[in-house]
Amino acid sequence: MDAPQINGQLRKFMLRVPEEINAASGIFVMGKLIKSLVFTTDICIIRNSNADAIIAVYPFTPQPVITQAIMTAADVPVFAGVGGGLTQGTRVVNLSLNAEFLGAMGVVVNAPTSNEVIRQVAATIDIPVIVTVISEHEDFESRIEAGASIFNVSAAAKTAKVVSQIRSLHPDFPIIATGGPTPETIIETINAGANAITWTPPSNGEVFRDIMNAYREGKPHP
Repeated sequence: MDAPQINGQLRKFMLRVPEEINAASGIFVMGKLIKSLVFTTDICIIRNSNADAIIAVYPFTPQPVITQAIMTAADVPVFAGVGGGLTQGTRVVNLSLNAEFLGAMGVVVNAPTSNEVIRQVAATIDIPVIVTVISEHEDFESRIEAGASIFNVSAAAKTAKVVSQIRSLHPDFPIIATGGPTPETIIETINAGANAITWTPPSNGEVFRDIMNAYREGKPHP
């Protein structure tokens, strides 16, 4: 039997993750099943998406005030970016501890993060350390030995290939991966072995464009 659905009149308009993601096994993190993660730091999208979780990484040095704002807005688990590229060393450890104290479900470190920093983070916090993987040339074993709890595969067109390589070496290790732009690429990534899928939503501007076009044509809100 299908699960019943209850929606508010105003909030029924939201960004919904692709249904293909439901085919993923998911990852139980602190007792919560995570299949879909929306890749955004926009609190409007965070509040109006049906994703199971938020992966909040961004191309600037992480700041606790940003993590705090996201945690305040989110009504689902948040996996918070804590650096590892521009931001290195003890600062990554401190940002990780701060993210845990603010209520993050896990922390995400970028691909250049050293194994020593991963080891320090894993020894300091009690939430998962999610290590980003961008290439098939990564030393997966050393990452796991250092304390990685989950791999976050973001290898562009090679994502499914990298996921498959990890899965062949580590049949049970948890993997989050970007799903790509189409239903077909999402299914390909899941079939390669990804347990959960990261989805990039349309921007506020793109959503507004469709709404404003409808208004200009005298049509109701989509």
